[in-house]
Amino acid sequence: MSEGIPDINLFMMCTELNPSAVRSLPTGFRIRKCREAELGIWMDFPFDNAGEAEKYRGFMSSFFQDVYSDKKEVFFDRCLFVCDTQDRPIATCFAWKAYEKITTIHWFKVLKQYEGFGIGRALLSYVMQSLSMSEFPVFLHTQPSSYRAIKLYADFGFELLSDPVIGTRRNDLERCLPILQGIMPTDAFQALKITKAPRFFLEAVNSSSIEQF
Repeated sequence: MSEGIPDINLFMMCTELNPSAVRSLPTGFRIRKCREAELGIWMDFPFDNAGEAEKYRGFMSSFFQDVYSDKKEVFFDRCLFVCDTQDRPIATCFAWKAYEKITTIHWFKVLKQYEGFGIGRALLSYVMQSLSMSEFPVFLHTQPSSYRAIKLYADFGFELLSDPVIGTRRNDLERCLPILQGIMPTDAFQALKITKAPRFFLEAVNSSSIEQF
């Protein structure tokens, strides 16, 4: 739970990139691939402090083992960092073919001290623009505590999925909507769109007991 917001599930889908949402990186930052020696840095990224990162290291290690370990070369080719002028990673994100069938956005995160500078928008722009038309639609999993990211996703063309169950997880859309209404700017909340998941997506997530995104 973050900021008193429950850690529950939301799923989103983008069928077509909205080009008006695309931005470039601010001066002084660059995008590069994660290096093998930086795997520990990547595993710590989703968490805002060292204590949280340590608490969930086992989860991150298991996720890496379950989802990426047999495709390590692909992981290090796809996993991206935004770096500062000292080449220090300050944001991460990448697209991944989950279940070898659907394109998904993985582990989008900007360090808190770098939020608000347009870095996340630029990184997501880079990832989304790198995809071919055949790789759409694109899917992602998020939580209501990531309401700023949800607004960003919506800008790019992502819509909330309405299906009550996605694979092994409950989709908590009905519970999340009033939470989002209370914490998002009114215009951002009203701009959110809701749609049903396509059958091929539901079949893909039901094809494995491992949650791959």
